[in-house]
Amino acid sequence: MNRPYTFINVAMTADGKIDTFERRGSAISSRRDKERVDQLRALADGILVGGRTLLDEQPKLTVKSEALREGRVQRGVSPNPVKVGVVTVADIALDSDFIKVGPARVVIFTTSQTSIPQLESLRSLGVEVFVDDAPRVDLHNMMLTLKKIGVDHLMVEGGGTMNFELMRLGLVDELTVYVAPMIFGGASAPTLADGLGLPRDAAIEMKLIDVERWEDGGVFLRYKFE
Repeated sequence: MNRPYTFINVAMTADGKIDTFERRGSAISSRRDKERVDQLRALADGILVGGRTLLDEQPKLTVKSEALREGRVQRGVSPNPVKVGVVTVADIALDSDFIKVGPARVVIFTTSQTSIPQLESLRSLGVEVFVDDAPRVDLHNMMLTLKKIGVDHLMVEGGGTMNFELMRLGLVDELTVYVAPMIFGGASAPTLADGLGLPRDAAIEMKLIDVERWEDGGVFLRYKFE
């Protein structure tokens, strides 16, 4: 495979929302799910987020458990996976947690709509920046680049638009979902897969390969893409 093995991980409400209409990164995961996510991060070579998640939430994308970080070091890799941001205009604060919290290799894929001074500022901080001379980042090329720089196992942590685009383009191998026993509602609240959507005859097919009912009231689902 000339791209990383890619899986999307999502925590969502029973009505399919991954945040409230306020879009402030509302907590959905239970304690057990947070531990599961940390283990997934520890096993990944890179963790990717889309533009809105990157700019609005400025996620750390680091492994929280010291034991898991030490385990990575013992395997001969960095304590944290490569942080990957995909954003049309990379107007991310230079002191954001995404850039500063680590240690971790930081990679941003953006377009020529990002100003040259901003590109220079990011690179001066050690951020590896790849620029597409197009209206949007070419996700196929991005995957090829990630594979070339050593990302063989890629974890995607949203948001809904990025999830949808990657699935639509056939760039995802697996989807893991924690369904929390709560409802957010809201027509404008983000879902697992947003974007433009698909007609019924173009629906993306998956195969359910695992399901668990957890004591916290949630359900864990794991799918493979056909």
